[in-house]
Amino acid sequence: QVHLVESGGGSVQAGGSLKLSCAASEYIDANYCMGWYRQAPGKEREGVARLFTGGAWTEYVDSVKGRFTISQDNDKNILYLQMNSLKPEDTAMYYCAARPGICIGTLGNSQNFDYWGQGTQVTVSS
Repeated sequence: QVHLVESGGGSVQAGGSLKLSCAASEYIDANYCMGWYRQAPGKEREGVARLFTGGAWTEYVDSVKGRFTISQDNDKNILYLQMNSLKPEDTAMYYCAARPGICIGTLGNSQNFDYWGQGTQVTVSS
């Protein structure tokens, strides 16, 4: 069982930046798919970005391309999401997710992940 803990959320004005972190409770080797999802009130959970820990492959939802960057620190077992040029529509609870093995299916299908954190709130004001 992998426990994930997110941090780094907060309130910023539009155009600002935040960096989310996701700390894993155990060693994440080079055979994991890890991702970031978000859910705004009244909306379904949306895939934001994911990566495979064994290579350079990443995937982003169109709405964040060029603004968000997903990355990992293997030594510290931490997954990051750098968010720049934030918009009010980015406001949501952000969740970290992980699954052993390669990334499968589509980014939009959150059921592809086995482990989830509790989330960190991001609020962007106009």
